[in-house]
Amino acid sequence: YSNGYMKEKSSIAVIGLSVHTAPVDMREKLAVAEELWPRAISELTSLNHIEEAAVLSTCNRMEIYVVALSWNRGIREVVDWMSKKSGIPASELREHLFMLRDSDATRHLFEVSAGLDSLVLGEGQILAQVKQVVRNGQNSGGLGKNIDRMFKDAITAGKRVRCETNISAGAVSVSSAAVELAMMKLPKSECLSARMLLIGAGKMGKLVVKHLIAKGCKKVVVVNRSVERVDAIRQEMKDIEIVYRPLTEMYEAAAEADVVFTSTASESLLFTKEHAEALPPISLAVGGVRLFVDISVPRNVGACVSEVEHARVYNVDDLKEVVEANKEDRVRKAMEAQTIITQELKRFEAWRDSLETVPTIKKLRSYADRIRASELEKCLQKIGEDNLNKKMRRSIEELSTGIVNKLLHGPLQHLRCDGSDSRTLDETLENMHALNRMFNLDTEKAVLEQKIKAKVEKTQS
Repeated sequence: YSNGYMKEKSSIAVIGLSVHTAPVDMREKLAVAEELWPRAISELTSLNHIEEAAVLSTCNRMEIYVVALSWNRGIREVVDWMSKKSGIPASELREHLFMLRDSDATRHLFEVSAGLDSLVLGEGQILAQVKQVVRNGQNSGGLGKNIDRMFKDAITAGKRVRCETNISAGAVSVSSAAVELAMMKLPKSECLSARMLLIGAGKMGKLVVKHLIAKGCKKVVVVNRSVERVDAIRQEMKDIEIVYRPLTEMYEAAAEADVVFTSTASESLLFTKEHAEALPPISLAVGGVRLFVDISVPRNVGACVSEVEHARVYNVDDLKEVVEANKEDRVRKAMEAQTIITQELKRFEAWRDSLETVPTIKKLRSYADRIRASELEKCLQKIGEDNLNKKMRRSIEELSTGIVNKLLHGPLQHLRCDGSDSRTLDETLENMHALNRMFNLDTEKAVLEQKIKAKVEKTQS
């Protein structure tokens, strides 16, 4: 049973799908609302081969980061969990999932955090979402040691990329892309006279208002469950007239709008074909078509709405065309960012490597200490307590400590791999195995095996 694991060490893995690999209808089935993250983490960590976990779920991606005690088995367990959760067969999921291991997984998270993997290069919202994973983890009993450190280092990398490169200059967020798209689809001359409606005044909705102001719009109707959120936005943004309407008046408000932005956390559709058909026609001056721009995942507007003659619906995946616009610039900025990410990645890897030799360092120290203590005891007994004054006693103790420390200094130096030495990790691990053998330290009894065994037993009981 154990031999298969001896050659493995635990791996960091990311298993997920993003706007680049999977369509929105698949992403929305897998989306995990923030209040359910702790539950998802506890379900994942109770799998036999998963030791730590975190979930990053946004409108563009759903990624699960884990420390797996066995690569193949761990991945299989996570994919099965995703399949059970979403009702999508594992075979179908696998066609859209990406899986990355160790430094590739870490680099991916650093790139995500820096906004390099976003539809919109350098957008700031994803960094806030990565921070939220850490905050949420702290409030619910903590992420595991490796995942916690990796997310924190990802935040550092994301901040550095934003400070040290101008990656976010001219960057668009999902919200600004939504406004851009609406402006692209309206007749040029009528952009500002079109009647704007926003449904949902959360973070994304608030950003829609901000970008409407930037485009020169003077008025927007906002439908929201509570008035407080809308009042708060009104306080903050003085340059636009904001008209509040309660959720109960949503369809009346839509009847009087040319462009409808939807950004709510509703699990069910707010607009279907029937709703859209019932709305009055739009004046030809504004293009004769009511635009629905839906930036919610799960979606708020059904794709069927586009079947209605005078309606068009655009969802998160349609925002790509806005983003395609400035390709070369993105590539250049992304290269500057990669240098920073590589530096941060090295730091994280060095930290993680250093963990590996810690058990050996501790055991070697305590082994030497036990010998020192027992030899010291013998020596003091031979001399006899009465023949010793304090100063002599202290000198003998210092002698024993000095000899032990000087002898250990060399071997311990060769176990440290914080990147400051020219030694490679392989050499360091070679030294570790040699010391384990020489001093019979038995850290080999793979910590891994014990962990897996404990988990399996727990599941069986």
